[in-house]
Amino acid sequence: MLGQILLEDDSVFIGQSFGYEGDNLSRMGEIVFNTSMSGYQEILTDPSYSHQIVAMTYPLIGNYGVNQEDLESSKVHLAGFIVREYQSNYSNFRSEQSLKDFLIEHKIPAIEGIDTRRLTRHVREKGALRGILAIGNWDEEKLKDKVRKSPLMEGLNLVDSVTTQSQYDYPANGRKQYHVVAMDFGVKTNILRMLTERNCHVTVVPAALSSNRIMALSPDALFLSNGPGDPAAVDYAIQTISELIGKIPIFGICLGHQILALALGAKTYKLKFGHRGGNHPVQNLDTGKIEITSQNHGFVVDQSSLPSDIGVSHINLNDQTVEGIRHKNLPVFSV
Repeated sequence: MLGQILLEDDSVFIGQSFGYEGDNLSRMGEIVFNTSMSGYQEILTDPSYSHQIVAMTYPLIGNYGVNQEDLESSKVHLAGFIVREYQSNYSNFRSEQSLKDFLIEHKIPAIEGIDTRRLTRHVREKGALRGILAIGNWDEEKLKDKVRKSPLMEGLNLVDSVTTQSQYDYPANGRKQYHVVAMDFGVKTNILRMLTERNCHVTVVPAALSSNRIMALSPDALFLSNGPGDPAAVDYAIQTISELIGKIPIFGICLGHQILALALGAKTYKLKFGHRGGNHPVQNLDTGKIEITSQNHGFVVDQSSLPSDIGVSHINLNDQTVEGIRHKNLPVFSV
């Protein structure tokens, strides 16, 4: 079935559907690209991709199928999926189903046959754009109208749609040494797994939990998770974290890193096209070493806005943006 991508600047990309289909099906979101060669099922199930349509730059996607062990959450969060060529003949000893069947199961539309290099260059030049992924025969003017009326990512609080509704525990994988409370802004399963492998008993709490209730859990530290949307829009979390700074150790990643910076008095801004992929070079300013990192974020901390007691610990070598901060006097840091 025919599929098309229409961007807010009226650019159109035509391909073929290979995911979920329906009569006049369309999904809107911010068009972004990811440069990873593999890891597509982790990308699909990462809550940080909520409200986004993701294009994979690697030309062959689907080669190794999908399994249940590598999911980052229980559902698919992105709005749509774009590839150059879908590989239906998958092969891997861990695979349990095809990517196509997985997309259909989770009702996610996907398009192949798109010139993803052209699309990626377009996004790099114009910046991340709102767009719509449409399956079937659509009136182009109706699609343009839908895109124009869709919300911008700036000012959008998407945490409310992905955070846990109730508190739960992720026990330590071995002897418990630390009790970490994780504020769930859209946390990935693998992050929780890595904490438990380091003897942390993790209590995952809703993003809107108050500072008093967090302290009542008697944590050794507070972890601020990854997540989607504009960090400045999650005002309740910024307030909560500001109340906890200096009371307990705090560390964060991705959206949690940005929200922490806001709570410390800094500002954030939206990148032109974001950092999404598995090969971003970052320099650790403490050691001078270069680290090749996996990233997925569209907002960054404004270095010029950092208070004097906050130092930069990591920078991105592609664009010199802030990738990590650390408080000079308190056990507070993030990347």
